[in-house]
Amino acid sequence: MKTSLTQRIKDIIKQIPRGRVATYGLIAAQAGNPRAARQVVRVLRSSSRKDELPWHRVINRQGHISLKPNQGYELQKALLEEEGILFDDNDSIDLDRCLWSLS
Repeated sequence: MKTSLTQRIKDIIKQIPRGRVATYGLIAAQAGNPRAARQVVRVLRSSSRKDELPWHRVINRQGHISLKPNQGYELQKALLEEEGILFDDNDSIDLDRCLWSLS
């Protein structure tokens, strides 16, 4: 039986370990569709709570949190900092140090 893209995305997000991050595009590519970064966003919006996804570990390819201030940004940053993720003066995460991948 073939697994849906949505389910593959969820399965990958669940594997991101504490203290590491993945990008929307990386998750999409690992799920089999490198052009599906927006689908990763949809999955996070619709399923993070009900499927207990570690949503806070997903960031953009520039190493930034995509959520806006007062719309989840502060919570995501606090959750990442609790896991030992460091931010520089531009609120960027060092992807060379923190990026996680299935491979």
